[in-house]
Amino acid sequence: MNKQKRLIALILALAAGIMAFVPERMRAMDGVSAKSAILIEQHSGRVLFAKDAYTKRRIASITKIMTAILAIESGKMDDTVTVSARAVRTEGSSIYLRQGEKIKLRDLVYGLMLRSGNDAAVAIAEHVGGSVEGFVFLMNQKAAEIGMRDTEFANPHGLDDAENHYSTAYDMALLMQYAMKNKEFRRISGTKVYRAPAPPGEDGARVWRNKNKLLTSLYEYCTGGKTGYTKRAHRTLVTTASKGGIDLIAVTLDAPDDWNDHIAMYEYGFSHYHIAKVSSERVVDKISDPFYRGRLQAVRDLRYPVTDKEESGLRVKVYLLKLRKEWEKYPERAPTEVGKAVLYLHQKAVDSVPLLYEPGKEGSGRGFLWQVFRFLGVRSDG
Repeated sequence: MNKQKRLIALILALAAGIMAFVPERMRAMDGVSAKSAILIEQHSGRVLFAKDAYTKRRIASITKIMTAILAIESGKMDDTVTVSARAVRTEGSSIYLRQGEKIKLRDLVYGLMLRSGNDAAVAIAEHVGGSVEGFVFLMNQKAAEIGMRDTEFANPHGLDDAENHYSTAYDMALLMQYAMKNKEFRRISGTKVYRAPAPPGEDGARVWRNKNKLLTSLYEYCTGGKTGYTKRAHRTLVTTASKGGIDLIAVTLDAPDDWNDHIAMYEYGFSHYHIAKVSSERVVDKISDPFYRGRLQAVRDLRYPVTDKEESGLRVKVYLLKLRKEWEKYPERAPTEVGKAVLYLHQKAVDSVPLLYEPGKEGSGRGFLWQVFRFLGVRSDG
């Protein structure tokens, strides 16, 4: 009996030892209720957490992120839209449009994102794409442009009316990353309450409160997002959050406890990652070639999300064009872009910025250079 107890104790000890070597990120996946989930850093797109993130699934109303960004990019946000019978008859969640009423496209996009109006989605599609079918073509065209390789759209709202309407958690994160580059999308996505003009014959205004509870009450760092639900897709959710200089995107598909899933992923991301940064000034200050020194500008800082352990593995490598003799005599003949600075995490390039030549600036002398292979240490404070 004692031998059996010792054997059990040994097995438990071995199991504990094995678990100690399993990355914390992998163990954290067990607590996420979603069938598919992903957490990425918004600017770099680095995946910080993933659970079955590349499986094609139904996506429900998070489809409307694509509908919204296409409407915004159309340049027609101040257009007046006449609501069709087809829009009014659309099933599911609604902002209760009336056939023949006239409403600004901008108001429709707010109703789409805050209240998930399926009628608004059809009205937007018909106005921007000429028809729902024409708009779906634009949706799939944009998906291909963004790199959403495992996505197909069949409608502008996400209802379960077609089999060929699906995406993945990863692809939806790519879509949100793309959309968040647009200032107007960020503003709409992060709006808690919006007032639109009342329908014809009514006083006051339509008041729409955002369905995204992370934004309105549950998570102080949430900056926006889109909810979704259908009987076949179940609960879907895309949100964004920012804290301490790091911006994150979370996606869950088929998640019974999606609010808590997103909070848990965000807390993991904020507690384990920070943005390591090399300022643009620091990059060019380290260039010693006499011709280029004092005449270069990096277009922005280098930045990448890392853990504390990873930070020591960051290096910057600067590459410059071979100097031509005529440039020494006629500096204005040098091209505008003369090189790049690349940030590496170990051997992998994770960010890069062009280096621009400014001939009007005084250099510190003359020189000849093929490439500069200079490594700079990286500090998170830049």
